Amino acid sequence: MSKLTKNQKIVYAKVDPDKQYKLSEACKLVKEISFTKFDASVDIAVRLGVDPRKANQMVRGVVTLPHGTGKSVRVLVLCTPDKEAEATAAGADFVGLDDYIEKIKNGWTDVDVIICTPSVMAKIGAIGRILGPRGLMPNPKTGTVTMEVGKAVSEVKAGKIDFKVDKTGIVHASIGKVSFDPEKLAENAIEFLNTVIKLKPQALKGTYVKSVFLSSTMSPGINVDSKAISAAE
Repeated sequence: MSKLTKNQKIVYAKVDPDKQYKLSEACKLVKEISFTKFDASVDIAVRLGVDPRKANQMVRGVVTLPHGTGKSVRVLVLCTPDKEAEATAAGADFVGLDDYIEKIKNGWTDVDVIICTPSVMAKIGAIGRILGPRGLMPNPKTGTVTMEVGKAVSEVKAGKIDFKVDKTGIVHASIGKVSFDPEKLAENAIEFLNTVIKLKPQALKGTYVKSVFLSSTMSPGINVDSKAISAAE
């Protein structure tokens, strides 16, 4: 087994693996245990008591974090010419249609979110096998298939994210950066958690939120007291 570095020893000395921290405590601690040379992301992982294999227990939604994610989100809008000016004015990084579809067919996927109008979905279907595995396929449920492309771009740039429970029953999301104030991290976390709680499937019996962990890039997870958070269930 490799030896722990000086910084790793400091981190593991600060985090008690047997303790459940209050959310406010966890948001302060996650900043203290980050030693990366870059502004690390702060991530939240929520283990749910659902069976993702059952359609009536699928948890998927969107949430706009009050303080954004701290990330620069690259947005591509695929639309007809009459919507291009609206998308550009809202801050879209790339705007077009056929030329970008051709680029994607040739392997280009250097974007974080793709927004499109309903009228072009037929063309986008041809590249679904490329976009789907990368989580880039536009979807009406997440607001990325819409006639209001300007509004959609603005929301994504402001911190709107979509999430979906994975096959192990965990929902992951990035809720900010280590440079954020602890209060802003906590407010983002609460907004995310409240949204997840509201999406509790009616078919579910038993505990919904089983555990909540907070971590930064390359840091250990901090066990957050989920009982207080899930009291609204």
